[in-house]
Formats: sequence, C-alpha cells, structure tokens
Amino acid sequence: MMDSKFNYYQFYTALSNWLSRYPRLITILRWTNRAVVVTMYVAYLLILAGVCWRYRAVPLVGLRTVAPLVLIPGLGFFLVSFFRHRLNAPRPYDEWAIDPLISREKHGDSLPSRHAFSATVISLVAWRVAWPLGVVLLVLTVILGLVRIIGGVHYPRDIIAGVLCGVICGACLWLC
Repeated sequence: MMDSKFNYYQFYTALSNWLSRYPRLITILRWTNRAVVVTMYVAYLLILAGVCWRYRAVPLVGLRTVAPLVLIPGLGFFLVSFFRHRLNAPRPYDEWAIDPLISREKHGDSLPSRHAFSATVISLVAWRVAWPLGVVLLVLTVILGLVRIIGGVHYPRDIIAGVLCGVICGACLWLC
C-alpha cells in the first residue's frame, strides 16, 4: 500500500506537468485565486456598508445588527490564526520538491487555511443578510479551495479544516 503523501506528490507532479503545457491555464489559475480573494473582501465590506445604510435611521438597531457580522468573523479569524500558528503545519512545497503554481514565500502555518476560513465565513455572513448572494459566494469559496490545492499552496485537509472552521464560526451568526 502506498503512502498517501506519496500519492499526493504523484498527483501534484502529474497535474502541474499537464498544466505547464498550457501556460494560459496557469495564468487563469493565478488570476482566479486573486480575483476570488478580492471579490470576497469587497463583498464583505459592501455587505457591512449595506447593513449600516439600511439601518441608518435607527443607529442602535443597525449597531446591533452589524456588530455580530464583524465581531464573530473577527474572533474566528483570530482563533484560526492562533491555532494555525501553534500547529505550524507544513505546506505541500515545504514537504515535497514541488514548484507551486501559485507563488508563495511563506512556510508553515498551512492548517487550517485562512483563505478557506475567511471565504466561508464571509459567504455565511452574506447568506445571513441575503441568501442568494451567500450561495454565489459559497460557490466562489469552493472554487478558491480548489485553486489553492491545484496551486500547490495547501493540502486538501487544510482547505477542509478551514471550511469547517468557517462553518462553525458562521453558524454562530444564527445564534445572535
């Protein structure tokens, strides 16, 4: 029986060799990574601005509405960052002689993925405010996770852990 990491190495090498034959796909992969990250953060800021605008005539209600949308994700981000730093899990390119398709100079701090966490929790904030937007952002979250794995900066477990942490944090939005 083969070691699962050996299988990952073979998978990634085969995938990156195939993609290297199509430089435009690598460009699209990198652009998608950047575009989804920017889209998520812009969407989050616009959601918060929209909630503030909606309740501008009743500031106290607006504050009570927007506070959990800021504090819960913020606390979750802090906790994920703390545990990720404590775990200091290696990235694929730290453990294997691979050339990631998405450039990244940072080493370690791979598990859980903060990109996956942030995208998930932002999607659930959007779902809380306007569910159709939340669905669109969740689709982008899946795309981002796949791009980060294909790009060689995260193992699948990092993305799954980030999404699960984001779901737990996002679920707290319905408790407030």
